[in-house]
Amino acid sequence: MLSTWMSPAAGWRRVSCGLVLVVAVLAVSAAQAFAQAPPPRTVTGDAGVVYYVVKADKTADFESVVGKLKEALAKSENAAHKQQAAGWRFFKQVEPGPNGNTLYVALVDPPVKDADYNILPVLYAAFPAEAQALYALYRDALVGGVSNVNYALVNHLGK
Repeated sequence: MLSTWMSPAAGWRRVSCGLVLVVAVLAVSAAQAFAQAPPPRTVTGDAGVVYYVVKADKTADFESVVGKLKEALAKSENAAHKQQAAGWRFFKQVEPGPNGNTLYVALVDPPVKDADYNILPVLYAAFPAEAQALYALYRDALVGGVSNVNYALVNHLGK
């Protein structure tokens, strides 16, 4: 006859093993989430604006990432990347923002239909050996997340 009774030590071992298994599964899930490409950032309107708030002491790092983006788009053989480069411009706020941070705005006009305007996938494809370092520069430069807004043309006053 089998006994259902176990010693307290055996019970703690089972609980500990279960916790280790749960932590391992969560760690693998987090690693997979990091390894996955970020969701695409598409421009669905007639024009789009992407906002980046950059730490005051990290503007040079952010601008170096944007420089690498320009280089990646220029050397890409992807026709959509060439079109993106033609209408994708970055602007830097002249006046310091709150806490000395700097607002960068990427203006996308005209947008390429269904193109991804997320910086990271373009950089990863062009510079796989530098991907981690570029990601670290980009991540550490930002104060918060990146946001974008799509705009519909109401009136072009010059036409």
